[in-house]
Amino acid sequence: MTSSGNFRPHRVAVLALDGLLPFELGIPHRIFGRPADDRGRHLYEVVTCSVRPPGPVETDADFAVQVAHGPEVLATADTVVVPASYELGPVYEEGRLTDELAAALALVRPGTRLASICTGVYVLAAAGLLDGRPATTHWADADRFQRMFPKIKVDADVLFIDDGDVLTSAGVAAGIDLCLHMVRRDFGTAVATDVARRTVVPPHRDGGQAQYIHRPVPDPQQATTRAARAWALGRLHEPIQLRDMAEQEAMSVRTFTRRFREEAGVSPGQWLTQQRVERARHLLESTGLSMDQVARDSGFGTAQSMRQHLQQALGVTPTTYRRTFRAAGDGSG
Repeated sequence: MTSSGNFRPHRVAVLALDGLLPFELGIPHRIFGRPADDRGRHLYEVVTCSVRPPGPVETDADFAVQVAHGPEVLATADTVVVPASYELGPVYEEGRLTDELAAALALVRPGTRLASICTGVYVLAAAGLLDGRPATTHWADADRFQRMFPKIKVDADVLFIDDGDVLTSAGVAAGIDLCLHMVRRDFGTAVATDVARRTVVPPHRDGGQAQYIHRPVPDPQQATTRAARAWALGRLHEPIQLRDMAEQEAMSVRTFTRRFREEAGVSPGQWLTQQRVERARHLLESTGLSMDQVARDSGFGTAQSMRQHLQQALGVTPTTYRRTFRAAGDGSG
């Protein structure tokens, strides 16, 4: 961002393409339009642009949207978001950009962060920006996407993938998860959680797309693992064994593990690690506790163990994370 004496909001350009889904077009504006610093200054500036001069862009609904900016906005963006469209033409059918779209993307500055929502990933793929990299899209389109772009490492099980300067998300509402993640990455957990609260969505959804793929509806009387998860969240600072969680639901370990994965999309062990990482992030941002104390309170036991888990999950050390996001929270980062 900038120093407090030279404040400039992070500019997000949303690329509106014909056939776009209005819901997905609105996600970046809703999520990035909320964060503000302690002086009330918006941390992001969100602008919508088209590949053509200002004018109407068709949607998949019975109305068009009037876009006030042309492709030149892409050259000024810090982040470019490409929502899904149902009229991508050769991009979707042949995996190649139109001349108009290629010219627009050529304006994006090197180092600009790129993100896609749902099938907007086809645009990034057709531009060659995902070759050799991991990416995701809507689970129903993942197989086709993989066949069309064999160089991309498609993961259809996750809600979004953060590969540094390029991020991709699954279908529709996963765009909310992705945008909240970017806010969390830019300004920390507290800011992202506040945005989520104001938007009335969870700040972080557990699991991946597997939990949304159609399956026979379970018996409503069938036991779930919800109580075990609530029990575990209340004692993350303690050692928690798989059998302890299974006992909360009066299930065998085998049955509990299967049911947990069906509901959460990840194993109990992976879920516990995710929750402990989130607890550690919160403590690093909001308290001055020592690294050893943060590690104990979040359930990692030792500072070295916490360091390894945060490095794997976030790509930074706990010390770097605290320095970055406590500064951002003070309005100086």
